[in-house]
Amino acid sequence: MRAWVLSGMCAGAVLAPGVAVAAPAPEADLAFHGSVVLEGDRAEVLLTPRNNGPDEVTDATVRLRWSVELADGQELPARCVREDERTVVCGTGALAVDAAGERLRLPVRLRERPAELTLEIDTAWSAGATDEDRTNDRMAVLVLATGDAYSF
Repeated sequence: MRAWVLSGMCAGAVLAPGVAVAAPAPEADLAFHGSVVLEGDRAEVLLTPRNNGPDEVTDATVRLRWSVELADGQELPARCVREDERTVVCGTGALAVDAAGERLRLPVRLRERPAELTLEIDTAWSAGATDEDRTNDRMAVLVLATGDAYSF
């Protein structure tokens, strides 16, 4: 009887690991390129997302955080929402491999008229894809209130 119980326990241990195999997470290298202009109490971001692969991304979200507070009552594009007093997140939509996504135009009003501000840009969500190179989707841009476009 003891041999039977031991045999059954060993058989269960051999079968269990084979059942729990998970597929590897998709991998994508997201990048954001664009420009930002600051004039008075208004800033405008033009941003194009890109996926350098190797896997496609069904959707992603980019976070844009200003160093100054945004004014109340923003009129944001349909794919953008306000996260807090300084932050807006926007969906990129699907991103094919080695392709640029749809360009985003995000105008915002600021609570004050700063002489300069910093805009931080990073990936907030990438549909579960891992990104080993975060240098091209996480950046900060110093923007002076000159009306000039500052590229990133």
